[in-house]
Amino acid sequence: MTTYVAHDASAFAPPAEVEEVELYHPKTFIGKYIWSQDAKVIAIQYAITAIGIGLVALVLSWLMRLQLGFPNTFSFIDPSNYLQFVTMHGMIMVIYLLTALFLGGFGNYLIPLMVGARDMVFPYVNMVSYWVYLFAVLLLVASFFVPGGPTGAGWTLYPPQAILQGTPGASWGILLMLVSLAFFIVGFTMGGLNYVVTVLQARTRGMTLMRMPLTVWGIFTATILALLAFPALLVSAIMMTLDVTLGTSFFMPAIVSMGQQLDHAGGSPVLFQHLFWFFGHPEVYIVALPAFGIVSDLISVHSRKNIFGYRMMVWAIVIIGGLSFVVWAHHMYVSGMNPYFGFFFATTTLIIAVPTALKVYNWVLTLWHGNIRLNVPMLFAIGFIFTFINGGLTGLFLGNVTVDVPLSDTMFVVAHFHMVMAIAPILVVFGAIYHWYPKITGRMLNDTMGKFHFWVTFVGSYAIYYPMHYLGFAGVPRRYYAITGTDLIPASAHSVNVAITIAALIVGAVQVVFLYNLIWSYFKGKPSGGNPWGATTLEWQTPDTPPKHGNFGATLPVVYRWAYDYSVPGAAEDFIPQNVPPAHS
Repeated sequence: MTTYVAHDASAFAPPAEVEEVELYHPKTFIGKYIWSQDAKVIAIQYAITAIGIGLVALVLSWLMRLQLGFPNTFSFIDPSNYLQFVTMHGMIMVIYLLTALFLGGFGNYLIPLMVGARDMVFPYVNMVSYWVYLFAVLLLVASFFVPGGPTGAGWTLYPPQAILQGTPGASWGILLMLVSLAFFIVGFTMGGLNYVVTVLQARTRGMTLMRMPLTVWGIFTATILALLAFPALLVSAIMMTLDVTLGTSFFMPAIVSMGQQLDHAGGSPVLFQHLFWFFGHPEVYIVALPAFGIVSDLISVHSRKNIFGYRMMVWAIVIIGGLSFVVWAHHMYVSGMNPYFGFFFATTTLIIAVPTALKVYNWVLTLWHGNIRLNVPMLFAIGFIFTFINGGLTGLFLGNVTVDVPLSDTMFVVAHFHMVMAIAPILVVFGAIYHWYPKITGRMLNDTMGKFHFWVTFVGSYAIYYPMHYLGFAGVPRRYYAITGTDLIPASAHSVNVAITIAALIVGAVQVVFLYNLIWSYFKGKPSGGNPWGATTLEWQTPDTPPKHGNFGATLPVVYRWAYDYSVPGAAEDFIPQNVPPAHS
């Protein structure tokens, strides 16, 4: 007779190495929900703030699209406004929405619960990190109300143009942007140290690194990337601030502006590009790696199948993180770099596609022969795989110097990075919210509204960005206020722009259904119970739903197995939680 032993199951759990820390228990409403030290409340604060500022950026994208689809129709959109909308939309979405939501939101909520900890290791520092983030967001919003308005330098803020008169927001606007970024990085650093130390020091008994869910691995690795990459942005923000305020020349060469010889001399604008993209390309993976981890868990839970190649998936996350620091200059092929540099960065760019492709294969093989449940989180997870493959394939175009040079600064670039950096991660955000909302609130989101939201968002996103690739091939430049009256642009480009604008308005509007679903279900949604999806990870094994302060009641769970024991032959149910010992499975 053969017996089946579940993967990695062990009856032995080593004794705890660190004593439990006494938690701070607030007595007042303000202590519990405003100046809260509970990572779960801080996560909700991050999420609400990030989504709030993200909606501002969504409206800005509508205004940009109205101008491109129907040029010179709206008197309140002039060339300066348009450039300001482009700049603020890009910076908000990349930094203040996606980074804050994945690390500050999901990181805070899921890390302590998934590794079996009471809370973050430094709860007070965690609280301060949120309030510094909120201050950074308010500084950014303040730039809409200062003389000259926000900066219109493009979200990459390239000098010398960013700080020369003639660029919208070249005084107050750019200063507020740079100071806001500096505060964001300070706040993130406080949070990021928390995430890393909690993963390394506060795991419960039996929770080895190779038993952690891939969500935790993705957030953990992304946090390390951010701690290493954000300093490059911080120093470049400080140096550019000094160029603006004190007249230094870190990034400013000898230059004539509006007929006047300026006092600057000897600075290097390309140095800023190197510093910005040394942060900027790891930033892509700071957003992508948590998305990879979350998608891995969604696919495994909702296909009732263990993740294929768990160790390979972990190492792929780590290798992608390492390689992300040696590809940054593929954003700079048209900056006049030595062709050998171009060859090096093109090669590393293609190499980083290998571990990324491994992850895609493993997701597909996890789905293979699975008991797939096409509920809303699974739809978003599968939508992510399609979208990420699409965006990744156009990345192979742009990674090659000879193809990138003619496509550089066209709408093809906009289409590529929105597919891979905007639509793909946002699909994961939605899937994760639909998946963990029952744990956060104790109620299920409405399924009909969820499926409507998914299909309009998914199909609509393709209606926006697929035609944009054509515009790029047709030579339509990005960041241009208007492209009418030029023989260079074919007439079809104008019709395509109209169609894209209509699709963008529809996709933006349907997000109201999602927000309504969040609020309606909080009060009227059907009770979810503790583990509605039949998941194995520790956050679904808490004694209370939603989890109370301290997460796990009187005693912390003990982990006896990995996070993916689904459909184990001979088991009583089709999932075995991580805290169930082998004898009881």
